[in-house]
Amino acid sequence: MTTRKKPKKPQRILRSEEYKKDAVKLAETVGFAEAAKQLGVHTTQLYNWRNKLRVKESRTEAEIRLMDENARLTRELAEKKQEKRILKKSQLVLRKEPEMKYEFMRSGQCAVPLVKQCEWLGVSTSGYYDWIARQGKPVRRNERSSVIDEAIRIAFEDRKQRYGSPRLHVDLNESGFPVARNTVADSMRRQGLVAKAGRKFKATTNSAHRLPVSPNLLEQDFTCEKVNEKWAGDITYLWTDEGWLYLAVVLDLFSRRVIGWSMSQRMTKQLACDAMQMAINQRADFAGVIMHTDRGSQYCSKKFQRILKANHIRSSMSKKGDCYDNSCSESFFHTLKVEAIHGELFPTRQTMREVVFEYIESDYNRNRHHTTIGNTSPVDFEMVNAA
Repeated sequence: MTTRKKPKKPQRILRSEEYKKDAVKLAETVGFAEAAKQLGVHTTQLYNWRNKLRVKESRTEAEIRLMDENARLTRELAEKKQEKRILKKSQLVLRKEPEMKYEFMRSGQCAVPLVKQCEWLGVSTSGYYDWIARQGKPVRRNERSSVIDEAIRIAFEDRKQRYGSPRLHVDLNESGFPVARNTVADSMRRQGLVAKAGRKFKATTNSAHRLPVSPNLLEQDFTCEKVNEKWAGDITYLWTDEGWLYLAVVLDLFSRRVIGWSMSQRMTKQLACDAMQMAINQRADFAGVIMHTDRGSQYCSKKFQRILKANHIRSSMSKKGDCYDNSCSESFFHTLKVEAIHGELFPTRQTMREVVFEYIESDYNRNRHHTTIGNTSPVDFEMVNAA
């Protein structure tokens, strides 16, 4: 008689205090339901984290948070006033068919992002795109081009001007607006829509030390057959008006997912250790995984190496002066800075933290299309390959 195997219990992910604070901050900005959706956690969990964090706060910290809360409420009030004005303009179409609502949206009376308009009017963005596409069929060529241009411009702005024609092409087709990649490229060129571009950055590696260095186990072979086969880590710095904010990350090279990260105003070994510990807490069955880094003193430190050894993780390090040995981590930093940081002002380290947290946990891991994994997001790619 065969016995049925008990189903595996879902892995319990241990979140760091740093993660919880940033998650609560995001929830207080965009709303708990929206933050839970973006981060892939339950709304109740966010409320629990907030309540526990409040208990730990001192009076001074509580006052600071009260100021932040007042600022948030002010923003929400402004948004509600804007919503009221828009709804007043659109009250004649609220009870009408979706087509009437789409006409109103297209009229340009509502200077609000498309997603908000759809939310307020009770329609979907894909439905709007589909309607625009249908409008283009019976009209002349130049009129159809203007309809396509409008849809592409809206999608470009909704993606915060981060997507070029290849990713925008995938995004539009997934949203229910069938269009060719060359058509997207031509339209963007015609409208002068240019995705945010990159700049060169200085390396942060300090390899002028006498600590032991691990051998290079990867040799620039970043291919993987499964999760937890090869990880990569690195540190970069981000400028704010208060000074530098340092970011350490750990990526799973199978999906390019950021599985560990930490931020600090100082570039210390603890920064690297905290990012590594987050990756360990988020993953299961990773014994034997290769952890590849540069030769920086943070990664060569006894403390960091002890964490690897205690968790049966194999240490691998780049050759001296060879930036291509850790190009996957460098590529992530480039993408982060181009898509979320260039052209923006960051008066405080906290404002930078909030942007980086939302970009990693919501945009990059869960929504951004990655060409190396078939134009899907890291989270979706892992789910598909786990089935």
